[in-house]
Amino acid sequence: QVQLVESGGGLVQPGGSLRLSCAASRSIFSIATMGWYRQAPGKQRELVATITSGGGTNYADSVKDRFTISRDNAGNTVYLQMNSLKPEDTAVYYCNAHWASILPGRNHDYWGQGTQVTVSS
Repeated sequence: QVQLVESGGGLVQPGGSLRLSCAASRSIFSIATMGWYRQAPGKQRELVATITSGGGTNYADSVKDRFTISRDNAGNTVYLQMNSLKPEDTAVYYCNAHWASILPGRNHDYWGQGTQVTVSS
């Protein structure tokens, strides 16, 4: 069991920056892939970025070179630094943790409650 709590969302003008935080209730980064997802009104949830337990990262094409995912193992926190924000980035952003279970055919998948990001003039 793990709880994830997002923070850092808000209203920002196009071209501005925000840093989102996802605090985990216990240490999981050694085994889990952490991810940021987002969902805009009328659209499906989409992957934004992931970071594996080994530190490898992956980004959606729409955010490459603008967003950076990172983690702080000591603080059990994963971050999403968002620069050069566009109105199209407006969405609720969700933190996700996923890892394989020791039980065959099982896995673990947890989500935070989400934080709103609005990019508008």
